[in-house]
Amino acid sequence: MKTALIGASTNPERYAHKATISLQKHGHEVVLLGIKQGEVNGNTIVTNKPLLTDIDTVTLYIGPQHQAEWTNYLLALKPRRIIFNPGTENEELEKIAQKAGIETIEGCTLVMLSIGTF
Repeated sequence: MKTALIGASTNPERYAHKATISLQKHGHEVVLLGIKQGEVNGNTIVTNKPLLTDIDTVTLYIGPQHQAEWTNYLLALKPRRIIFNPGTENEELEKIAQKAGIETIEGCTLVMLSIGTF
C-alpha cells in the first residue's frame, strides 16, 4: 500500500519535504503530487493527477483554499484515510470524505510517524 502526499515540495524547510523523508525512513512507499516539478530523495514530484491504485493514505500539505480542485481526485483514489496536517483542516472536505467511507484524521504525519501511530 502506498501513501500519496499532496503538496510535495523540493524545499527542505517545508513540512511536506520533511514528511517525505520521514515516510521513506519508516519504510512507506510514497507518491509525491505537487504543482512544481522536482525530486525529493529520489522520488519525482508528479504535477498531474494520475490514476493511482493501492493508495492507503493521503496526507495533505495544501491549504483549504486549494483543496476543492483536488476533491474529485482524492475520492477517486479511494484511500482508506486522509490525514489533514496542521493548516490543512477542512470540515467540508472531511464530511465529503467521511460520506464516501474514507477515514479522516486531523493530525501531523511527522508526529504520527515518530510515535508509531501512522
